[in-house]
Amino acid sequence: MADKRKSLTYKEAGVDIGAGAEVVELIKKSVRSTFRPEVLADIGGFGGLFSLDKNKYKEPVLVSGTDGVGTKLKIAHALDIHNTVGVDLVAMCVNDILVQGAEPLFFLDYFATGVLEPRKTADVIEGIARGCREAGCALLGGETAEMPGFYAPGEYDLAGFAVGAVDRGDIITGVSIKEGDIIIGLASSGPHSNGYSLIRKLINDAHLSLEKVYWDGGMSLGEELLSPTKIYVKSVLKLIKACHIKGLAHITGGGLTHNIPRILPKSVDALIRLDSWLVPDVFKFIQHEGNVEQAEMFQTFNMGIGMIVVLEPELVDKAVDILSNEGEKVYIIGEMVKGKGETKYAK
Repeated sequence: MADKRKSLTYKEAGVDIGAGAEVVELIKKSVRSTFRPEVLADIGGFGGLFSLDKNKYKEPVLVSGTDGVGTKLKIAHALDIHNTVGVDLVAMCVNDILVQGAEPLFFLDYFATGVLEPRKTADVIEGIARGCREAGCALLGGETAEMPGFYAPGEYDLAGFAVGAVDRGDIITGVSIKEGDIIIGLASSGPHSNGYSLIRKLINDAHLSLEKVYWDGGMSLGEELLSPTKIYVKSVLKLIKACHIKGLAHITGGGLTHNIPRILPKSVDALIRLDSWLVPDVFKFIQHEGNVEQAEMFQTFNMGIGMIVVLEPELVDKAVDILSNEGEKVYIIGEMVKGKGETKYAK
């Protein structure tokens, strides 16, 4: 007897293979625009192929990093703006491996959503490609996962993975940092991708509008909060080639308070002078509107400094010139003093 039940399809279960194929077509040009000469295969293979140029290194060491964008994605969802968070994703990963002296070589992404919307997905991945171009690394591959019923309608999550290389003898660890070394700060572009759970609670509690401009000379709050994370790769790699850098720290979640100690010997403290740079208005607004204590601000947000560089005093002028010529806003924000591996603050 013939089975009269309706034949079930994957699409009826919520997974549209055709939409996935449409995404691939939409992103091909952007992805290919990131390719370096070392890339050996086109988009669509089971695995990305990358031929390491051994002639560039005496003893190459691979450096890897993975990260996400966190609840900043909630701001993107609320505003229906999706072409910037991909830059954030790349930045969070490549800046992390940069601090060990590594040149980012290639990047992988993971995009997961409940219902695949090809244009929105392509916007996200085009942002990832833009970030890869800024960092000089290839978008070598990725995964687009459609998981019906797993995410709220219209929402998605992102994860990224960066791989870079550095000569073993050129790895930057911070081990040689000593008393008297100078701390240079590179300006951030805003909160970057950290502290957004606090920001979102403030928005909710204070009934703030993402469409409203809250301070003179600013953009709308939503635009301020979606400013892409700064990618420091090209400027800092140029600095590394010209100067002996003792330490680098990417100022992410934990702020200056908790990220600088990650590179410090236990014999010194980082003394940060609070009057040495102008804290951006977005942080002043968050602190005022949320009645957030200063210590909490400095252990949650970057407060306008997205990367720090530690080097000897005699190299400071040269370093400032190089970084400034590369378009960075540069501040001398402190020095190393005798201590026990902590961040200290002084006015």
